[in-house]
Amino acid sequence: MCAHVVLAEDDQKQAELVRRYLERENHTVAVVHDGRNALDEVRRQQPDLVVLDVMLPGVDGLDVCRILRRESDVPVLMLTARSTEDDLLLGLDLGADDYVTKPFSPRELMARVRTLLRRTAPKQSPKDSVLRVGGLTIDPGKHELISDGVLISCTPGEFRLMATLASQPDRVFTRAQLLEQLHGFDKFITTRTIDVHVMNLRKKIEPNPRKPTRLMTVYGVGYKLTDDGR
Repeated sequence: MCAHVVLAEDDQKQAELVRRYLERENHTVAVVHDGRNALDEVRRQQPDLVVLDVMLPGVDGLDVCRILRRESDVPVLMLTARSTEDDLLLGLDLGADDYVTKPFSPRELMARVRTLLRRTAPKQSPKDSVLRVGGLTIDPGKHELISDGVLISCTPGEFRLMATLASQPDRVFTRAQLLEQLHGFDKFITTRTIDVHVMNLRKKIEPNPRKPTRLMTVYGVGYKLTDDGR
């Protein structure tokens, strides 16, 4: 898969290394070295993927990700030297789709890029694949989530989670099962990632996120999507 990638990395040697590896895989790469230029380049180019360092000058990577998520569902892979779980989950909470901690192997990074591009590639989908659960409509072909007639903006990870749950309404999925659907078997991703996605989705689809009636927790097991009667 050949893609257009915006690479935002302030370390020029690191940026050059990553650019070379991306171009070896036939991707077109635009390199920027600060947050403001990253935003400008993404808005101008409409890329297939953003590889985004957290520690950028001017506007840092977390703020860039936050802004991009208000404007676009472009896949975002974050590069971070912050290795604590809370720091990594913060990136996911802001809408990043994946992350790689520094120092990293370029081969591992390319594997993550390939996986993320495969997961987020547009897919042709027949009309009968549209999923409806109560007042929710999930259209994988159009990558649309509609709640009570309102189009909901969500990240690729949030959308995949909703599509998985909606594929079997009222079935309880464990966090591990949902994590496998979103990220495959990845030792760097924890099941708390699912909790972050669920928290964000409830803010978007629940009349009262503190008392959910759609995206339900089954304590000690996991989550399910249920028809709330709407």
